[in-house]
Amino acid sequence: MPAGVCGCCGPLRPRYKRLVDNIFPEDPKDGLSKSDMEKLTFYAVSAPEKLDRIGEYLAEKLSRDVVRHRYGYVVIAMEALDQLLMACHSQSIKPFVESFLRMVAKLLESREPDLQVLGTNSFVKFANIEEDTPSYHRRYDFFVSQFSAMCHSTHEDPETRTRIRVAGIKGLQGVVRKTVNDELQAIIWEPQHMDKLIPSMLFNMQDSEDLDRAGHPSTPSVVGQDGEENPAALAENCFRELLGRAAYGNMNNAVRPVLVHLDNHGLWDPNEFAVSCFRIIMYSIQAQHSHHVIQQVLNHLDTNNRTTPRVRAGIVQVLLETVAIAAKGSVGPTVLEVFNTLLKHLRMSVDLELGESSRRNSSSSVSSVRGKESDERIVQNAIIQTIGFFGGNLPDYQRAEVMMFIMGKVPVYGTPCHTLDTVKIGHQGTKRIQTMLLSSLIMVTSGFKSKSMAAALPPSFLDPLFSISLMEDSELRQLVLEILHNIIDRHDNRAKLRGIRIIPNVSALKFKREKISKQDITFMKKHGQQLYRHIYLGCKEEDNVHKNFELLFTTLAILTIELANEEVVIDLIRLSMALQEMALANEENMPMFIRCGIMALVAAYLNFLSKMIAHLPLCQHVSKVIELRNLDAPYLLPEHVFRDKCQLPESLDKNDRQVYFQASDMAECLAGPGYNVERLSIPYVPQVTDEDRLSRRKSFVDTISLQVDIMSNSLPDKSLLAEEITFETLKKAIDTTGLEEQEREKRRQVMEKFQKAPFEEIAAHCESKANMLHDRLAQIFELTIRPPPSPSGVVSISTGHTQHPSVPVYEMKFPDLCVY
Repeated sequence: MPAGVCGCCGPLRPRYKRLVDNIFPEDPKDGLSKSDMEKLTFYAVSAPEKLDRIGEYLAEKLSRDVVRHRYGYVVIAMEALDQLLMACHSQSIKPFVESFLRMVAKLLESREPDLQVLGTNSFVKFANIEEDTPSYHRRYDFFVSQFSAMCHSTHEDPETRTRIRVAGIKGLQGVVRKTVNDELQAIIWEPQHMDKLIPSMLFNMQDSEDLDRAGHPSTPSVVGQDGEENPAALAENCFRELLGRAAYGNMNNAVRPVLVHLDNHGLWDPNEFAVSCFRIIMYSIQAQHSHHVIQQVLNHLDTNNRTTPRVRAGIVQVLLETVAIAAKGSVGPTVLEVFNTLLKHLRMSVDLELGESSRRNSSSSVSSVRGKESDERIVQNAIIQTIGFFGGNLPDYQRAEVMMFIMGKVPVYGTPCHTLDTVKIGHQGTKRIQTMLLSSLIMVTSGFKSKSMAAALPPSFLDPLFSISLMEDSELRQLVLEILHNIIDRHDNRAKLRGIRIIPNVSALKFKREKISKQDITFMKKHGQQLYRHIYLGCKEEDNVHKNFELLFTTLAILTIELANEEVVIDLIRLSMALQEMALANEENMPMFIRCGIMALVAAYLNFLSKMIAHLPLCQHVSKVIELRNLDAPYLLPEHVFRDKCQLPESLDKNDRQVYFQASDMAECLAGPGYNVERLSIPYVPQVTDEDRLSRRKSFVDTISLQVDIMSNSLPDKSLLAEEITFETLKKAIDTTGLEEQEREKRRQVMEKFQKAPFEEIAAHCESKANMLHDRLAQIFELTIRPPPSPSGVVSISTGHTQHPSVPVYEMKFPDLCVY
């Protein structure tokens, strides 16, 4: 009877259970029964409300088979689940998905690699399904944790370890695809998930042997040479996909784990992997999000400001890569912040280097200190390259602003500098920072093309640049001239000059020229005298070397090509004549090499100028002087004086007029329409500027104390001041003919000067007189405001005011006018 009852109740089982049971063969090796699977699929599609029950029943059987280690039936159950999942798309699939995910989680929790891979493959298939409606309650926290753990598998068997890691990466990629496009799954971007996703990908990317391909924007192959899937390539693809889907508000959470991973694994030194990672990031994210990445790297650099120099250098080099890519697109509002941060770290690096240098004598290990200094140099060079490369890749309209920004940060003596405190770092540190910032300016200005010189060289940029050009350091002056070349040379003619030399055929060099614009003519009228002055003063510096003269020649040549009209040509010839006269007069006792170098510079430039303007008489005159120099004074030509073993004369003979250029002869050559040769008779005098007045005032204050007590008893006797009147004195007073002639000649010279001299020189002359008056007034006001010291020898208090300490008469300093 019991047997009959059982046989009678068997067909009463629910149909979905019977259909599910039928898909499992007696021998699991036979695999899934296709015909029965088709029946189950048809039933599930026809009655979608039964899907949740089918899923629960399959999950129950799978759990039981996993516990009993019947892995064949586990594979069949997962295959059936996959087919049902792919075939059924309806609202009722939501409960079925929950059962499916529970089964996948069961497989991932097992310690069998095959089951883990099986569960991962099923999850990937599910991730590729686009659901019609979003899920409000589904969570993927477990899968993120489990797949991340698989990515760090340490299985003994290398092949099995690779399979598990590949499965983990695929699982993470499935999670990313399933969640990043679902607004309800924004929780995946939270730090607790990103801290697992990102390091898992980077951990596998580290195993890649070919790091160079990582930075290429194209997707690498995920299959190795032996046919196996490459975990590093898969991880990189997943990393790219994740970053490509990152929204504006998620960039920080995506980049921060990368920086932490690089810190934890010491990947900043060497930094090849770090560079490759950030190349991937910059190529994968949207262009408008680039400034987020740059900001994160800058903040990380600030955080690691006390780490080893090589680590900081690695971070700066990564920043260089990011800004190089970002500069091609949208950089955002962080342009000036990049420079501010880099300048701050440049200063810190200089401080550290100078601190180590000061402790060198007290250190027991000199080699270790020198090693630290060289490491700091690596940091500084990396910062300069970053500044220059970043600025050099910006558009021209932004590059001009960057040039102004950097120039404003260069410490210049006599001007306030709010960014760099040059008092604490001293002269050596200030010079180091000046050299570095000017080097970065050379990189920024390289390739800069401005239509107007007034826009490229505004006074706020030109004045501090020329102030540096007057410093007693040949290297700084060289950097200033190179910056000027980059800005003025708009047609890349410098390479054709090839140093300072007598060019035999200028036309063969085929210089590119354009007609000078009205804006550039106005610029030369306004700033030409300033340019000439700094060239003039730069030539007579005693520490000039061959390169300085080469750069000065290039400056004159570029000015001629880019900015010279008839008026500028006359000014340049007057400047050349003034340089020649300065070398001959030698009022400042310059070394013979400098004097001969100036002569060679004048010869090379006048040869270039005469052939550039194609004026035959002038060319003949210049060529004649050069030929005579070749015979009688070869040391006055660049080909000879700049050789290593050139014999220099003891003195230069002023009377040998044939080997010198004469202004009168050149005026005769240029006579005719086009050139105002009358101006050649007026010697060039450098324009007086504020720098000259400051230096003159300083020397005056150093030699004469302004604290003077004008007292009757301190003045010399008036009888001593009286001039003795004699017959000769009366005769000279009556005879005024000589004085009248001198006055007439002086008046004629003044009128001629005001008629023929350029407006700039007249304005400079008047300005110098006005400034001298202001100086005298300032001295008088200072005397009236500050009472002079008293020679009484006591400190008195009168009317409630304390008097200054007394000074003995013999220690007081009086102006020359008050001393007889």
